[in-house]
Amino acid sequence: MATLGDAPELATLINAAYRGESSKKGWTTEANLIGGQRIDQEGVVEQLNDPDAVILKNTNEDGRINGCVYLQKRGQKIYLGMLTVSPALQANGLGRQLLTAAEDYALSINCRTIEMTVITTRTELLDWYERRGYSKTGEVIPLKISERNGILKHPIEMYKLEKSLT
Repeated sequence: MATLGDAPELATLINAAYRGESSKKGWTTEANLIGGQRIDQEGVVEQLNDPDAVILKNTNEDGRINGCVYLQKRGQKIYLGMLTVSPALQANGLGRQLLTAAEDYALSINCRTIEMTVITTRTELLDWYERRGYSKTGEVIPLKISERNGILKHPIEMYKLEKSLT
């Protein structure tokens, strides 16, 4: 699990995977949809200080963080967000490992459902999650973010997805 000391490295990794030129090396980029940063160091600290949330991390042999996933307990469900893999390591199974770790964590705290949101136009990402047992709930919600977390290049909608872990 990530600690407050990991916040600077996590913010750098998350931004590299989702925004800017470095993100275009991987397939998780949002750079064509959203400008600016995905998260700042203070945002990571806020997430880590949330008593209902954790960030699971994966490190390489040198101890550097190369992947993470944010999990927040919401009643009897876990919200999964920011599944992140370094762009240089994407498509090598680390995302699947992090997703499995997230599901194991949910079960360990007696949560039987994981929910998330995915941008509706990210068909390759939606397909990836659906292959892993996640399904659209039918709920579509507009993405609303502060400038601290990016600048929408046009209105964006998100599908809500869920997976039962029973």
